[in-house]
Amino acid sequence: MIAEPPGMENAPDATLPDCRSVGSLANPASAESSLAGWGGLRRPGREILGEDFAALCRGRRLSRGLGRSYGDSSLPSPVGDGTVAGSKLADRVLAFDADSGLLHAEAGLSLGELQRLFLPRGFTSPVLTGTQHVTLGGMVASDVHGKNHHVQGTFGGHVERLWMRLADDRLVQCSPTELADLFWATVGGMGLTGHILEVAVRLEPIASPWIWCETERMRHLDDFLLGLAEAARQWPMTMGWIDCLTRGPRMGRGILYRGRWATPQEAPAAPPPLKRRLVVPIDFPSWALNPLTVRLFNAAVYHKHQPRLRRGILHPESFFHPLDAILDWNRIYGRRGFTQYQCIIPQTAGAAGVRRFFTLLTELGLASFLCVIKDCGGQGRGMLSFPRPGTSIALDIPVRESTEDAIGRLNERLLELGGRIYLTKDAFTTAQHFAAMEPRLEAWREVQRRYDPEGQLASAQSARMLGIP
Repeated sequence: MIAEPPGMENAPDATLPDCRSVGSLANPASAESSLAGWGGLRRPGREILGEDFAALCRGRRLSRGLGRSYGDSSLPSPVGDGTVAGSKLADRVLAFDADSGLLHAEAGLSLGELQRLFLPRGFTSPVLTGTQHVTLGGMVASDVHGKNHHVQGTFGGHVERLWMRLADDRLVQCSPTELADLFWATVGGMGLTGHILEVAVRLEPIASPWIWCETERMRHLDDFLLGLAEAARQWPMTMGWIDCLTRGPRMGRGILYRGRWATPQEAPAAPPPLKRRLVVPIDFPSWALNPLTVRLFNAAVYHKHQPRLRRGILHPESFFHPLDAILDWNRIYGRRGFTQYQCIIPQTAGAAGVRRFFTLLTELGLASFLCVIKDCGGQGRGMLSFPRPGTSIALDIPVRESTEDAIGRLNERLLELGGRIYLTKDAFTTAQHFAAMEPRLEAWREVQRRYDPEGQLASAQSARMLGIP
C-alpha cells in the first residue's frame, strides 16, 4: 500500500407530478436565523427540508444541496425572505439500467451515497470531486470536474436529462436536444436558471472498486509541469499537492499523483472497507495557521515522501476524497473561516504564465497546507463551466483582514494571463473582475433572462457578482 494523500435495475421510472405528498417542510434544524457555507461565510436565512423537493421549491429564490460550497453561492440573496429549499431529503434512486449505466435519481442524492451503492455493482460516477459531500444537483450546478478531466471532461458532459422547476414555477425537462439553451445554461449555472429536481446521468463501468496509484516527489515547479503533462498522456487520473510557500529554486515542489482503476488481478479480493473518520472537535485559534506553521507542515509532507517514487493499491476514498477522512476539518481555520481560491491559467499562457502566477502566490505568503495543481482538458459545453485547457491551481486561504486585497491581486495577475476563477469556490472576487475574465457571461445572461426575466432566482453570490436580482 502506498501513502495516502493530504438490486435497483428494475426500479420504476419516475414521473414528476406537480405536487407529491409533502414531507416535513420545516425541519427543526431549519429554524436557524442564518445559514453558512463550508468556508464559514454566514448570511441571514433559513433552510427548509422535505422529501417532496418539487413542492418545496415552489416560489423559492434559491435551492441547495449539502451546503458545502466554499463561498456564498448556496447562501440566500439579501433580497427576499432568506428561505432556501434544501434537497438533502430528496435523495432517492428512481431508475437504473445496468446495461447502459443510465442512472435516474433525485437531485439530493449525494456522491458518497451514489458510490456506496454502485461501486460494489461495478459502476462509478464518471467524474469524482475532491469531496463526496456533494449532491447530484450541486454537481450539475457547478459542472464539477475531477482528476480525470483531461480524459472525461466535466460532469455535465455525462448528464442526459434534467427535471427542473423554473422561476415561474413551471415543471420542465431539458437535455442537450430539448430546451438545449436551458440545459447548457444550467450546467455550471450555479442554480440561477431553475431548481434542479432530478438528474439522469450515465455512470462509468469499472473493473474493480480499488485504485492503482503512483506518487512521485517533484523538486520544483518546472518538474511538476513536465510531470503533469507526461502523466496526462498515460494516466486517466492526475493531480498534485504543491507547496505554495517555498520560494527560490525549490518553488513549486510537491507530490504528483497518478491513478487508474485497478484490474481484478491487482485489486484485493474484498471490497474497500468503510473508512474511519477523525473529528476536529473545536475551532482552532486564529493564530494556529500562519506562514511558519504551514511552512513546517509543508516541509514535513514533502520530505516524508520516501522513496521518491511509490506505487501500489489505494482505497478510492483516500485517492479521491482525502479530506473527507476528517470530519469538520473546516474548523482548523478558526471562527473566521477560510476561502478557497481556484483558478485556471490557460494553455496559451504556457509554463511561463504558470510561473508568473505562482511567483506572485508565494510572494503574498498566503498560508495554506492545501494547494492542488491539475492540468485540465477541453472546455465543457456548460455556458459558465470553469475548466479549459490549461493548469488549475487551488488553495485554501484563512480569512484575514488582508484576504480580499490578496485575492484582488491574484485576479489582476490572472486577468493578465487570460485565466478565470471557479464560481463554486469564490467568496471575494469582484463583479468587475469576473466580467473581465468571463467572455461567455453575457451569452449566459441572455438565456438566464429568457427563463427568469425578473431575476427571481438569486443567491448571495449572484447579488455580489452578477447583479441578480
